[in-house]
Amino acid sequence: MNKIISIEWKLFLREPAMVGFAVFFPTALLLVLGAIPALRTPDPKFGDLRFIDAYGPTLVVIALAFLGLNRLPTTVAAYREKGVLRRFSTTPVHPSRLLVAQLAVNLLAGAVSIGLLLVVGKAVYDVDLPRSPLGFLAACLLGMLSLSALGLLVAAWAPTAGAAGGWATVVFMLVMFFGGAYLPRFLMPDLLVRVGEHLPPGVGALQDAWLGTAPSAVHLGILAATALVAGTVAAKSFRWE
Repeated sequence: MNKIISIEWKLFLREPAMVGFAVFFPTALLLVLGAIPALRTPDPKFGDLRFIDAYGPTLVVIALAFLGLNRLPTTVAAYREKGVLRRFSTTPVHPSRLLVAQLAVNLLAGAVSIGLLLVVGKAVYDVDLPRSPLGFLAACLLGMLSLSALGLLVAAWAPTAGAAGGWATVVFMLVMFFGGAYLPRFLMPDLLVRVGEHLPPGVGALQDAWLGTAPSAVHLGILAATALVAGTVAAKSFRWE
């Protein structure tokens, strides 16, 4: 299993666009936003926090969304289309191990991306670290699992790798919108903000853990339920060929 994860990790590193967007883009965006003096000034709109402090959870959403909804479904669908999964089924290594390896790569890449974001944010702009470290870790883990489960669901239902990419893009755009990546959440209507707080990957839970206290059990429960339901449906409907 470790060998498969190692190989998939090396293949991931050979995708410069995905590595750039999923691992480095959130931190780069933080650096660009922080270079604007007005966004480093405390504002009542953010509870007397700076914009770059309040925007941290959205940057995490961006990293998780690229991995769970861009990389995962297209990679898995391409493997099936090219017969990689079918060939695995003829060996002692079950194809499901390849899917587990994909999830492991996502978790590792997500950890690197978020870790880089926290370190650079603190070092350059003195962005506070999450006030609830364990809650933040739980929110990140469940957020990644929920998006990965949705990504696998897309891969399971899409007939081709191209279709998987198209379907995943729609979900990706919705996640990015409700996560505040396209329009800052303080500019969104309250209804959309409330809806976004409960959708994967859980920007509400991430925000609570980073800026407040422990994330809401309801938010974490929804993420866990999404991961369980979407993952189960994907497993039952997945086609290896």
